[in-house]
This record gives sequence, structure tokens and C-alpha cells, in this order.
Amino acid sequence: MHQYTADLANRMQAAGHEVDVVTTRRAPRDRYSPAVTLHTPISTATTGFSVEGLNPRTPRALRNLQLLVCSLQPDVVHFTGPHLWNPWLLRALRQAGVPTIHTLHDLHPHAGAVYGRLLYVWNNQVRRRADHLLVHGRCHRQELIAQGLDSAHVTCTPLTHLFAGYAQEQALRQVLPPVSYERWAFLAGRLAAYKGLDTLVEAVWQLDREAVGYPLAVVAGPGGLRGLARGILPPGLEIRNRLIQDEEAIDLFSRCGLVVLPYVEASQSALVAAAYFFRKPVIVTNVGALPEYVVVGETGWVIPPSDPRALAGALQAALSDPARLACMGQAGRAWCDQRRELETGALQDMYTNVGQSPPTSTGL
Repeated sequence: MHQYTADLANRMQAAGHEVDVVTTRRAPRDRYSPAVTLHTPISTATTGFSVEGLNPRTPRALRNLQLLVCSLQPDVVHFTGPHLWNPWLLRALRQAGVPTIHTLHDLHPHAGAVYGRLLYVWNNQVRRRADHLLVHGRCHRQELIAQGLDSAHVTCTPLTHLFAGYAQEQALRQVLPPVSYERWAFLAGRLAAYKGLDTLVEAVWQLDREAVGYPLAVVAGPGGLRGLARGILPPGLEIRNRLIQDEEAIDLFSRCGLVVLPYVEASQSALVAAAYFFRKPVIVTNVGALPEYVVVGETGWVIPPSDPRALAGALQAALSDPARLACMGQAGRAWCDQRRELETGALQDMYTNVGQSPPTSTGL
């Protein structure tokens, strides 16, 4: 979530806006431009619906946050991540006359999420109390409008941020490291039930190892590995079960043939834009907004979820043709560059319009 927040802050600062970020003391400062001012009055360790949001000191913390934000005299406040106390802060800022925007990352809980239906209650409160909503998929915007939200109060942009620290990202955007198309697929990120790792495992079992080579796929990220298909890993599947740092991630993105997102369900993913940035095509499943990020046959493939046979077929065809991967990777980078420019303009318009409008209800 810090990566997402930092990308928004850094871009708005680069566009000439004065940006203040109110966040936790644990915020990774290296993600932010030195020109972005960070205020760290709280020490929360997580986002989402963790029990720390019910801490007995929460009322005082909320009041202190409200006072700090109001003291900055902002034109608009953007809540970028979920937390239990956001609805209360939204209400307090509305009473103080401060316009607010809130990103809704997930309209539905992920498979295996412990908070379950609490997300629907929380989303409804945010929708009623924020002046404007930001989502990262056209399907999500359409769903909100179908629920009764005024279309003028919801903006949709793709996710185009990377994963590196500020200085590292600036260097990457100036000079991209050499890119190759080795014959293996890459899956990155936190390993959770909805990411479809078991589908990838089954697909790798079905691949023709002689036609593709070794390794066949590399998975990198922290998380549990219990419940994998067959209980053992197939030859050719390498799993780096830990949080990888920027340099290692850059190396993996630079060398892989393509990036695979075999998700069982999803909202959206910045992994697609990261793949495109490194000129790599993608294989995604037809869930959430993922298909919106792919031009089928030009920047990648879209397959059904939970279908190892379909995934194996797409991987076999893709990894057997490095020249095609390179061509599709160029198209992906063009898609990414164009969408990021459009996204920056849409974000600036959103902030300007909301900041110039009096706080108003956007929900039912």
C-alpha cells in the first residue's frame, strides 16, 4: 500500500502540486520523493481490518489525525488504503469542510479473507461518507454505478505503478536494464489463496519440459504454501518463498519470458503494468479487471481461472516462441506508457474537481 501511495504522491509533486502524506512511522521513506512531506503521527503496523484498529487509544488517535490533517489546510484529502477507522475520519473531515477521495481497492473480499462480509459494510460506509471514489477497473466503476452511485463521483484509472524505491524507479525510467526472454514464466507478489498458485503448479506438471527448458516457472513472494496440488512441486518450478528486494525483482522481471497471473479471483493488479514496463507480455485469468489490462494477442493472453490445462497450453505456446514474446513485450510497454500518461491527467483532474467542490454525499 505504501508503494501505491508513494506513486500517487510522487507524481502529483512532480506535476507541481504541494503534497503532504499523513502516514505511519513505519512508512518506507525511500519510496517517496524527497520533495514529498511525510507526517508520521501514528505507529500502525498494518492496513485493512486488523484488531489494532480497535485499540483503546483509537479515539484519541483519530482526533489527533483529524487535527493534524486540518492544520495542513488541504484542498483535498485522498485515503489510499483500507483501515477500520477510515469511515470515522471521513465523517470528521466532512464536518470540518474538507473534501475527500477514497480508493476502493476491493469491492468483494478475496478468497480466504478472514474479514469476509465486513468488507461490504465498510465499503458502504466509505461510499456514503467520501466525496469521491477512485477504482482501478471499469467493471468496478460500473458495479458502483449500478448500485446507485452518481457516475460523476467515481473515477477509474488503471494501476501503473512499479515496485521500486523512488531513486531506483527514477533510474529505471531513464535507462531500462538489458531485457532478455528466457523460457520461463514469472509470478511475483504475496502468495495467497486467490493467486492461483495451485493452478500454476498443476500447469507446470503438464508442460513439455524438453520443448520449454528449465526452469519452467519462478514464483517469488512471501506467504503460505500449504494446500498445493499433489502436495509436491513439479520439476522446473522454483519458489523463492520470501519478500524479494528491488534488485532481485528487477533481475527476475528483466530475464523472464513473460509474467503470469493465474488468479482464481481478483480486483486488479499492478503486476501487469510492471510486466509491461519491462517489456514482458502477460497471461491473466478472466477475473475482476485483469482482462481490461490486456490486448489479447498483442500484449498477452486471457484464460479461464482454475484451468491448469488452459494455462499449460498458453505457457507452452508462449515460451516456445521468444521472438513473439519480444514483439508482444514492446506492445505492452507502449500500452503502459500511454495509460500512465492518461492516468496522471485523470488523477490531476480528479483532485482539482473534488478540491474545488464543497463536500457532498456520494452514496445512497
